[in-house]
Amino acid sequence: MSGDLDLSPPEVPEPTLLESLLRYGLFLGAVFQLICILAVIIPSSKTHHEQEPEQSDVRGGEQVRKPKGPIPQIRQKIKKESKKKR
Repeated sequence: MSGDLDLSPPEVPEPTLLESLLRYGLFLGAVFQLICILAVIIPSSKTHHEQEPEQSDVRGGEQVRKPKGPIPQIRQKIKKESKKKR
């Protein structure tokens, strides 16, 4: 009975060029995704404290700017003129 059992490893064909490219491409893609995820998680906690003063500067700059009121008035004049032409 022990002579009937074949304990040799099964014959596996050599991987083709396309299969090996696919395998290494998947590994590279996984490494790239991990790097991207770490880049989003790690620096966001460091730069969050640095960006807060910059946001207050931007808010102060917005108060100095003129309101955008005249722009809609110009559009209304153009619309009125086009209605008069009809």
